[in-house]
Amino acid sequence: MTEHLPRYRPPRWLRSGHLQTVLPSLFRTVGGVAYRRERIDTPDGDFLDLDWSEASGGGASRLVVVSHGLEGSSDRAYVRGMARAFNRIGWDALAWNLRGCSGEPNRLLRSYHSGATEDLDAVVRHALSRGYAAVGLVGFSLGGNLTLKYLGERGDAADARVVGGVAFSVPCDLAASAARLARPENLAYMRRFMLSLLPKLEAKRARFPGRLPDVDVSKIRTFAEFDGAYTAPAHGFASAEDYWRRASSRSFLPGIRRPTLLVNALDDPFLAPACFPEAEARANPHFHLLTPRWGGHVGFMHDRLDGTYWSEQVATAFLEEVARGASGARRAA
Repeated sequence: MTEHLPRYRPPRWLRSGHLQTVLPSLFRTVGGVAYRRERIDTPDGDFLDLDWSEASGGGASRLVVVSHGLEGSSDRAYVRGMARAFNRIGWDALAWNLRGCSGEPNRLLRSYHSGATEDLDAVVRHALSRGYAAVGLVGFSLGGNLTLKYLGERGDAADARVVGGVAFSVPCDLAASAARLARPENLAYMRRFMLSLLPKLEAKRARFPGRLPDVDVSKIRTFAEFDGAYTAPAHGFASAEDYWRRASSRSFLPGIRRPTLLVNALDDPFLAPACFPEAEARANPHFHLLTPRWGGHVGFMHDRLDGTYWSEQVATAFLEEVARGASGARRAA
């Protein structure tokens, strides 16, 4: 299903994984997206904030659910860009905010993590209750891991209206990615993540005294230390390593039974070799892997920061084809 997708050939000055990672993250802006916010409750007493962007004219029968990355939100340019791209081809878009990422702290000690597909399931179920004929999933980085894991967990049991998924820049082997990001050349990325994560950890410790390990938060520098101090104990994992093993989407790829595309750039500074699941793609006809030479982490820009990105062209083309095929199969039945 990938032979008809557009190929990625950026201009020479953008053939750098670091430039592709940094420039869109810091400088891209996306207009033409007007969100309408909705809050839904979760079964465990928390909440999720959803941002809807409807196609012009209303009455769309197709919806894309967009999942953002670590410490992102529905307001990130890559999410807004994807919502705009689908709106332009007549799909509604639902960009959901993971717990604690919508601008307001969530209610519980737990928040979100790479394997928390129960929240994505709650969002998909809510979306399906609106009567859409077809729902596609798009995820970036951590949100891509959620997307792949969700589809792999459900397999044939996934709702028939969930037609497929696309994931970009996914650390599908969390242990390998954590080790890659701990390397000296990625120190700037790690520091940026920690500047966002550590204040949230301090706030959790203040709101829930005695519920987390007694560690010096100021000394946390890596995901191994952060996940050991917070992610694992707050979400029922024995250790950071246990969390990485159980939450990594790579082990769930054989279970995928909807057309699903993973796009990981070979120059992505966040991804180790274990994050390129070539054997799984060869073994599962429903799972497809694209590994462009360039693109960085959640990059894939052309020559303009504010234009349409290659990732948006790929996702819309893939899911449009998948949705047409699913609609044709239903009519034939």
